[in-house]
Amino acid sequence: EARLLIVNVVIIVFLSVFATGFFSLENVFNLMTSYAFVGILAAGLVVVLVAGSIDISMTATATIAQYLAVTAVSNYDVGWAVLFGVALGTGLLLGLLNAVLVTWLRISSIIVTIALLNVYYGLLMFFSKGDPINFLPDWYADGMSWVIAGEDTNNPLILNMQIIGLVVAFIVAWFLLNRLSVGRQLRALGGNVEAAKRVGFSELRLNLVAYGFLGVMAGPAALGGAPGSQSVVPNALVGRELDVLAAVVLGGASLAGGSGTILGTVLGLLLLALLQNGLILLGVSSFWIQFATGFVFLGAVSTIAWDRKRQQRALRRPIGATA
Repeated sequence: EARLLIVNVVIIVFLSVFATGFFSLENVFNLMTSYAFVGILAAGLVVVLVAGSIDISMTATATIAQYLAVTAVSNYDVGWAVLFGVALGTGLLLGLLNAVLVTWLRISSIIVTIALLNVYYGLLMFFSKGDPINFLPDWYADGMSWVIAGEDTNNPLILNMQIIGLVVAFIVAWFLLNRLSVGRQLRALGGNVEAAKRVGFSELRLNLVAYGFLGVMAGPAALGGAPGSQSVVPNALVGRELDVLAAVVLGGASLAGGSGTILGTVLGLLLLALLQNGLILLGVSSFWIQFATGFVFLGAVSTIAWDRKRQQRALRRPIGATA
């Protein structure tokens, strides 16, 4: 986390000097709005990684939750409560289904959730026929936002539901992992499954908590983008799994489970946002943005693997010397 913070500071200084318009409150708020979807999913995914699993189907879960929720409010005279209720309920149900299948099938969670990603996405495209929802209720199309500064200027500071959702998601995830006993149980499960079982922890129950939490995060995460685009497109969100996974892994969460922090995830998300936004402001081709994201993600995974090997070698030395 300390190294990641230093990297972020260096990038901020560099972009403040060379990228026009980067160092401004307007850009900060725009970044938080643009990366709210990725950030909210990252807050849920870090809980799953801490528990020793992974979920690749999160964007498909978010897409289904978004499509069903917006369809409900578009066809019936209902409001925000039903919109968020349908999104939360759909995300929770799909998350719990993921947990049950991962636990019962006894195969790698990445294999199960990749399969579920295709199942969920295929079902949505079949039933929706790929047709977007272009007519949103006026109250939803206008969004939920408040001007907090600069109302008389061309670039006011706007606090919207995406930013609020991002902050709330990280607070709730931090509270779950650090202030509840189930958070310590999730870390124990991710660190050593067999040891966790022997002390009485239920693998199924803890997976239900982790995947259910990610599902609850996925539902509302998808609702923030529709007012901006004034439509809901079934294939708009699927494909952003790498951004979410990169943010969490950049923050130091282990793909092997047992470790991961909310602060690290926030710093990882910040690095990802700075990298992509900075390249855009510098006029770099959009094709290179994906390359840079993948390259940084590979570098982060390699660094974590190198640190783990170094720690293992350090542990072996005293044992060898004693023998």
